[in-house]
Amino acid sequence: MPDVAQPTIAEVRTAAEAVKAAIDRHLAAVEVRTGENDPGVAAAYEALAAAADAYDEVLYDAYDEVTPFEVPRDTELSRFADPDDPEGITVLIRRDYVITDPLRMRAAALRIDGSTAADPGPVAASSVTAALGALFGEYEPDEIASRAEEFGLEEGDSTLWVTAADPAEPGDWLAEPFDDADPDLLICRFDVSEVYDDELEVLDPER
Repeated sequence: MPDVAQPTIAEVRTAAEAVKAAIDRHLAAVEVRTGENDPGVAAAYEALAAAADAYDEVLYDAYDEVTPFEVPRDTELSRFADPDDPEGITVLIRRDYVITDPLRMRAAALRIDGSTAADPGPVAASSVTAALGALFGEYEPDEIASRAEEFGLEEGDSTLWVTAADPAEPGDWLAEPFDDADPDLLICRFDVSEVYDDELEVLDPER
């Protein structure tokens, strides 16, 4: 199989000049852009990316050297979450509880376990943490919040964050599910706390 012809010095210089010209055209388009998604800027960006790729290729073929630039393509850009125009969302919820009545919690676990105090099953006979596992395994978090007193719990502070998110494949983030709590991606949040009630009382003592 014959060797592939190597680019000449002139071809490398021509590719370099094409990058310089593409930079000038991109800057000119940016300076007169009409909005965030200006089509002129997008076209100049693509032309610059193509010129940079071409230069990088002939530079490597001729001199075994590379440029320090890596131009993200559309497919790569689409992987980044944008809180103004998200492709998906993540809902992060935190609710704190005080365990006020372990016996009541154990009784709720007994009902889930299908056992009785006289003949307790594995959940009821084990620890408070096992009873918690039974409760949260049986009921949705919203139902537990609405029935907290029945389960021997007292609600504390809670917060709910809705953040922009990139579409994830099943199982992608399960190993580290809470690493994406990024305030920069926050779309909206809802907080519940006695702190806010106390502030209202200070402002309006007759409330």
